[in-house]
Amino acid sequence: MDATTDRRVQIHADALPPLLFAALLRGVQAVGTERLRTTYQTTFWYDLDAPACLPEAAALALRAYIPAGKRVIGVEWWLSRMRTTDVQVDFHVDRDERLALRTGRQVQPSWSTVFFLNRCRGGLLAVTDAPPNPASDSFAPDRQDWDLVRPVPNRFAVFDARMTHGVLDARNQVPTCKLPGNPPLRLALILNWWHRRPEATPRWSEARLYRALVLPRVSARPPTERRGGRSRTPA
Repeated sequence: MDATTDRRVQIHADALPPLLFAALLRGVQAVGTERLRTTYQTTFWYDLDAPACLPEAAALALRAYIPAGKRVIGVEWWLSRMRTTDVQVDFHVDRDERLALRTGRQVQPSWSTVFFLNRCRGGLLAVTDAPPNPASDSFAPDRQDWDLVRPVPNRFAVFDARMTHGVLDARNQVPTCKLPGNPPLRLALILNWWHRRPEATPRWSEARLYRALVLPRVSARPPTERRGGRSRTPA
């Protein structure tokens, strides 16, 4: 399994088995524009038990790449879908969002990860240990000392959840405005690995959203062949 380590980011190529990756990509594509405007606010919790949907199955497989040393009991996940001509997320540090809004407390997950589903125009993931600056465009840090990760299908990026990160625009610059053009969506699955469950985060099976992501059922019966008008089960 190909893996590289930058100063801050571990990058794993071909992270999922091909059949699981293909099924996940088809599922996310089938979601279409459902909740596209609130894609970053539509988050789910998975406690690493039997998976009910494709992102949960992916999380279970991707767990093998999560470094040891920090407690992990589950995953908070959501779909990242954007046009890189209109980047919809500022530079930030991951946190328990609802807890922060309710109390002001800043609690980070153990690890932040991004699983890329396709290539796109621009759209590099930028990671740094410099803090976000709310006074700058897209809250970009003053010191733009990035580790950069290019979106490539089936690529998995892992970094400490205390790191600041964001998405560069179609020109691979800090987003400052909407750019011309209407490129295909940049698709990724975001997974935050937690030592505690974030507040008010439902399981996918409870939320009744993104039903295109349901895990396909595999029949327990072996396939049959029809020969001479009779059904035969191969030995």
